[in-house]
Amino acid sequence: MLDPKKLEEIAKQITDAIPPEVKNFAEGAESKVKQVLQSQLNRLDFVSREEFDIQNQVLIRTREKLVALEQRIAELETKKVSD
Repeated sequence: MLDPKKLEEIAKQITDAIPPEVKNFAEGAESKVKQVLQSQLNRLDFVSREEFDIQNQVLIRTREKLVALEQRIAELETKKVSD
């Protein structure tokens, strides 16, 4: 999920871009914009950077295990052929 602080920052930037006269009529616009952004981002199919990094580490460990297993199989096959 998107970092809530980043979401607040985007909402604040949008709110800051609204002219002061309009802000008087749009009290609470920042929270409304944040809610709309959060709602729309939740509908997107993406993972957070944290989730991506975790899955990347899992993949690296899996690859390392695969390489070790392939080497072990090669050793066993070599040993079997020489027997």
